[in-house]
Amino acid sequence: MWKSDGAVVKADYLIQGGGAVGMAFADQLFSDTEATMVIVDRHDRPGGHWNDAYPFVRLHQPASSYGVSSWPLGTGAIDQTGLNAGFHELASGHEVVAHFDAVMRHRFLPSGRVTFLSSSEVNDDGVVTSLLSGAQRRVEYRRFVDATHSRMQVPATTPPPYAVADDVTCIPVGRLPAVAARFDHFTVVGAGKTGMDACIWLLQQGADPDQIRWIVPRDSWVLRRGNFQPGAEHFARFAKSLADQVTAVVECDGIDDLFLRLEAAHELARVDPSVTPGAYHCAILSDGELAELRRITDVVRLGRVRSIERDQLELEQGSIAARADSCYVDCSAAGIPSRPSKPIFDGPRITLQWMRTCQPTFSAAFIAHVEATFRDEDEKNGVCRPIAPATVPLDWLRMLAVQLDNRRAIGTYPQLQAWLTGTRLDPFWKTASERIGVDKEATAHFQRYLANAGPARTRIDELLAAPVG
Repeated sequence: MWKSDGAVVKADYLIQGGGAVGMAFADQLFSDTEATMVIVDRHDRPGGHWNDAYPFVRLHQPASSYGVSSWPLGTGAIDQTGLNAGFHELASGHEVVAHFDAVMRHRFLPSGRVTFLSSSEVNDDGVVTSLLSGAQRRVEYRRFVDATHSRMQVPATTPPPYAVADDVTCIPVGRLPAVAARFDHFTVVGAGKTGMDACIWLLQQGADPDQIRWIVPRDSWVLRRGNFQPGAEHFARFAKSLADQVTAVVECDGIDDLFLRLEAAHELARVDPSVTPGAYHCAILSDGELAELRRITDVVRLGRVRSIERDQLELEQGSIAARADSCYVDCSAAGIPSRPSKPIFDGPRITLQWMRTCQPTFSAAFIAHVEATFRDEDEKNGVCRPIAPATVPLDWLRMLAVQLDNRRAIGTYPQLQAWLTGTRLDPFWKTASERIGVDKEATAHFQRYLANAGPARTRIDELLAAPVG
């Protein structure tokens, strides 16, 4: 157990960040080892940015495969109504925060092996400073785990990057439910998943599409939620998705043709089929959500907002008239900025990053299992190549390259495959072991994937090396 020696706390692992990634790492390490841990976070409870999320936020993906591996999130129910009808339930932000809070209170803290230092920040030297009192204590540790590498940005804690006149109403998206009834018109600033959610929320609350203006600096490619549903009944579609990805890469005539093939295969979609997207951020939408967004016709595509005056909007590519009575809803925070990746294992430091595309909690838990299972640093990094989060469409291809490398490396270790079969954060590996050879359709797709995965990896390098434009 850790012990206090004056102002000094001793632990095997010092984890900077008690958000989704830090908690998923700590949970798996807790299961695999007897290690002691100190988790430090600026919030008063675990959950990281989920504590600051807008009230109507929900996961993009099924709740059943998010969070920590040891503790269920959601009931596994299939939604019967709404825009997610027919798909596995999506946890609300409140449910996600409650999930991490329960793990901390009922699993970690009673063990005596985990200390949570809330409302605090920590530096690389292990000095923890209370944000309330300024009091300090030092943690002596064996491994420093950086669970803050992604530098999440949310509107509640990120001021708008544009000027707003004093007589203009501009609110972070989190305030929208509280003030929406006071306004007849809304200008949603931002085209990421937050901006999409704000538009959909307004429409679902009964707003007429003509009451909404949407500022879209760049259109985005989005993933289709139907491809990511767990369970035997959905496995053939998931296997088809895997196969379609690598087949499109192998058969395409170039980058533009690749994305048209992915769209034709229902792997990717765009809100406006007439506009070529310039962004990609792993947003996942249902067909119902896409249909809702397509109801909005007042879409402004003149780049980012520079300033908002009462009667005029100044954007990167021009100015337009503005309604004086509009409520501006700021959704411009970057979410997960694309930061350069670094080795995950580097001496006493572990930097948590994606090693599976768009799957932060799975990646963190996998990294923890590798940390607990392997001793050689090169071997650890060999199965945990980091994936930088996506910003532009070409990043879809870059991420696929790293993910294919990781899949191939993991396939050489039976113990890692066994872990994948047992964790709830990977809803497909266990199903694959049960359905391949039994489900003829899924088996055919999986065989097509295996036949094209190697050639696709080679083709990716060729596509990325080709001149742009």
